[in-house]
Amino acid sequence: MQTRTLGNNGLQVSALGLGCMGMTFSYAPFPPRGQMIDLLRTSVELGITFFDTAEVYGPFNNEELVGEALEPFKGKVAIATKFGFNLNLDGSPGWQGLNSTPERIRIVCENSLRRLRVDAIDLFYQHRVDPAVPIEDVAGTVRDLIAEGKVKHFGLSEAGANTIRRAHAVQPVAALQSEYSIWHRTPEAEILPTLEELGIGFVPFSPLGKGFLTGKQDDSTTYEKSDIRSSIPRFAPEARKANLALVELLTRIATEHEATPAQIALAWILAQKPWMVPIPGTTKLHRLQENIGGAALRLTTEQLASITTAAAAISVEGARYPEHIEKMTGI
Repeated sequence: MQTRTLGNNGLQVSALGLGCMGMTFSYAPFPPRGQMIDLLRTSVELGITFFDTAEVYGPFNNEELVGEALEPFKGKVAIATKFGFNLNLDGSPGWQGLNSTPERIRIVCENSLRRLRVDAIDLFYQHRVDPAVPIEDVAGTVRDLIAEGKVKHFGLSEAGANTIRRAHAVQPVAALQSEYSIWHRTPEAEILPTLEELGIGFVPFSPLGKGFLTGKQDDSTTYEKSDIRSSIPRFAPEARKANLALVELLTRIATEHEATPAQIALAWILAQKPWMVPIPGTTKLHRLQENIGGAALRLTTEQLASITTAAAAISVEGARYPEHIEKMTGI
């Protein structure tokens, strides 16, 4: 697999990463731990060198899983994790609010180093912007952790353009992680031009629309209450029915390429900018292999233009998150 560079400080990773959240968080029921360890190790053998986790996923057990699985590949892979939440005191899933105080960042760093079994965190994201803590203090704390050798690169997640600029002035930001796909293109207006100007990489999460763009869901699909999609307006039956027009577009193009809708969706993202590294998540080997196939797919300029034009004419129905989560984005 080809590699790409995130930011101007040389964080080189595979062109496609692997989002690990769904292995222990948001998409219950979860596969057996041993099965996920095998999947993570197989992904390295298939060329993936970039893995995304966070302390809040579980909480904690996602980092532990990733740490155990990737320990044999220490120095050969890059692991990104995140800080920024007050977790439930009883260890149950969820959080009690945002917390990016310098003290909290340091605590998370030490615990993540232990769980990930690494000497330094390759990419340390602020998971969501905390309006109670100046971003300069956040960036300054991570700058100090980098100086101490505990972190290699600083990242932000779902931050607005002004926040990105302020953070970058204190400590260069290697990457911004935000949702981006053919059916969520909001970052194109302001975020992507800012990243290009500053030399910051972009890591799109949910590049397959939480599975919707694979073409395996329709308005009759049901979700367990433990599945995050059961609470997302965009996944309500009527919204899904309307949004199938986008899947039908991807399916038509996929047929022309003897590919799948998911592969077209990933190829479209990878063709946008050379500093984009999408991180589709999966718990299944055949989906992992399918996604890797998307990274090898090349679309012509004409094909990309036709996809973009056709997609722009389709109105996506439903908010991407419940209101209380959406409020934490774009600060």
